[in-house]
Amino acid sequence: MTTTPAAPATPTPARSWRATAAACTTVVLWASAFVSIRSAGEAYSPGALALGRLLSGVLVLGAILLVRREGLPGRGAWRGIITSGVLWFGLYMVALNWGEQEVDAGTAAMLVNIGPILMALMGARMLGEGLPRRLLLGMGISFSGAVVVGLAMSGHGSSSVLGVALCLLAAVVYALGVVSQKPALAYGSSLQINTFGCLIGAVVCLPFTGVLISEAADAPMSATLNMIYLGVFPTALAFTTWGYALARTTAGRMGATTYAVPAIVVLMAWVLLDEVPTPLGVIGGLLCLAGVAVSRSRQRPAAASPAALPVVEDRADAEHRSARRP
Repeated sequence: MTTTPAAPATPTPARSWRATAAACTTVVLWASAFVSIRSAGEAYSPGALALGRLLSGVLVLGAILLVRREGLPGRGAWRGIITSGVLWFGLYMVALNWGEQEVDAGTAAMLVNIGPILMALMGARMLGEGLPRRLLLGMGISFSGAVVVGLAMSGHGSSSVLGVALCLLAAVVYALGVVSQKPALAYGSSLQINTFGCLIGAVVCLPFTGVLISEAADAPMSATLNMIYLGVFPTALAFTTWGYALARTTAGRMGATTYAVPAIVVLMAWVLLDEVPTPLGVIGGLLCLAGVAVSRSRQRPAAASPAALPVVEDRADAEHRSARRP
């Protein structure tokens, strides 16, 4: 069973609401991933953690795909699936896990948040998407908030050149993965695209199989459960809701939405890890949310000028001309 590109449907309030809900689901689950990675990363090395997460995601996505009987996506989707699978599902997860072990959390957050900016620029260049003024303004506000959150989190730890390079690599491949996935969504559902993308990412990480088996034997149950959680929720569910929303908007606007993640991470760390946010962290989180609101807002249509309005003929003049007409 294959899927052919569908004609773009006219947006309706119901579709818009569902896309917004899908984007919000993704943002919350991706924010929770940072908390789980912190726990699982104490027992699992970067490559093993990425492989375990992807294998868990593939099992869940594959089971849902079989139950729904969606089959294979259209032929035109495979270029984007392979590219996003290698870059986003595979390389990104390993680079991010590794980079976060080499730099402090604040530096990692600042560097990885370059990704949405690259995403908007690549979307404009490679997909012909526009760069509306509100999108650019909102992303600028959110990035400044991400920097403030990063500074608030950078009180401890150190950064290495390797860690900075790995975080920058994660940001670049993240943006490339999203931009390559966007066209593929015209040839298949989000479930299809992400199931096979996750499978390709797992294949890329297969060299870490021996390490995963060795570390799983000694890892505490809490770390292994966190790894499985990463595969089921921030990967299987969140990537599917991301794809659903991405198919209904631009890569730039979706990238801007992810700037809500640092604000939610600050809140989750407070609730789940008892890490009380600093005033600087609160200010940065509010800036992130404000920027997302600006970037997601729509400009009101300009009022038509008098010259552009249709001329309504005066009734008396019309009757007068009608009476004179032979």
